Amino acid sequence: MATVVLVGTLDTKGAEYAWLRDRVRELGCDTVLVDTGAGPSDVAADVTAEEVARAGGTTLDALRDARDRGAAVTVMGEGAAAVLAGLDQMDAVLAVGGSGGSSIAARAVRDLPIGLPKLIVSTMASGDVTPYVGGKDVTLMYSVVDIAGVNRVSRLILGNAAAAAAGMAKAYAPSGSGDDRPLIGASMFGVTTPAVDAARERLDELGYEVLVFHATGAGGRALEGLVESGLLAGVLDLTTTELADDLVGGVLSAGPDRLTAAGKHGVPQVVAPGALDMVNFGPRETVPERFQERNLYVHNPTVTLMRTTPEEMAELGRRVASKLAAATGPTALFLPLGGVSALDASGMPFHDPEADAACFAAMDGAVETERLDMNINDPAFGCAMADRLHQMITEEAQ
Repeated sequence: MATVVLVGTLDTKGAEYAWLRDRVRELGCDTVLVDTGAGPSDVAADVTAEEVARAGGTTLDALRDARDRGAAVTVMGEGAAAVLAGLDQMDAVLAVGGSGGSSIAARAVRDLPIGLPKLIVSTMASGDVTPYVGGKDVTLMYSVVDIAGVNRVSRLILGNAAAAAAGMAKAYAPSGSGDDRPLIGASMFGVTTPAVDAARERLDELGYEVLVFHATGAGGRALEGLVESGLLAGVLDLTTTELADDLVGGVLSAGPDRLTAAGKHGVPQVVAPGALDMVNFGPRETVPERFQERNLYVHNPTVTLMRTTPEEMAELGRRVASKLAAATGPTALFLPLGGVSALDASGMPFHDPEADAACFAAMDGAVETERLDMNINDPAFGCAMADRLHQMITEEAQ
């Protein structure tokens, strides 16, 4: 029988979780109730708050004595993640809560495999949900009313959540689609699509399944998260453009940890400075005043691109070099001397050999480097990256 794991603060949401547990069971699923509350509760849990606190590195008494709600949320989130990682049976996770409960639940499910259903009913789901979703496949449902008792409105919302979790649990197939080809993660942007398409086709011929991530901030975080999950045999990180947004202040930053997971976990990676020539903003009128005199290109009505300067490109080169030099696994860097994006090709608006040269010079000597006298979107460039990644993976397997 499918199992739904309920993760929540029973000291403040005991009645709601007791109702959810009964409803999920009525829908034909087993339940495991995990208590992440620091206070006392009348609802019996399958995994007690004391057990969760110990899994988080402390005791429940210590948390209560400290009277630090922020610290308690952090510890119980870490503890819940450890508890979930150790469960023998789990086909879906369901949580409900306000800001604190949602934070605990988000941490609890963050390291779970992609594809395993994760549903959080939250009072915070109508705003910026980045802290709760990150780069994982977390489903959020807005609670509409505060989660304070089971009433005629919350009963509808929680009932839908229970039905959704039960349905997803029953449908969840841990074995996936049956395709057992090694997985490759690749990063792509509109201005690097031809290169990634060529690499993807080559890797498909070599027996891999390629997962492509759109380098829009969330896409980069998702790629890093999938590397962390241990599912990838290699990474073809052709499009590292999110680093430019992180440096200059664009709207598509993936954060400072972008381009670190593969190196940290020793996953073979082949990297290129794809689209480092641009920083992303919204509509033209949203570009900050300090950038009005820069080289701007209206990509479409909702996206405006700004060319990075030689100084910015040099700093990006240093950052890429530092991240790659710290890698614990096979790493190679491919440099397209004919431009790092479609807009950086000869005759195009962002063509700036001086800026590209500054970037490439700052990367010199960090790792194995291949310089190819072509634009990044030349099919031969993507194929060369794919062939080198295949070689790395093959050598690692021997």
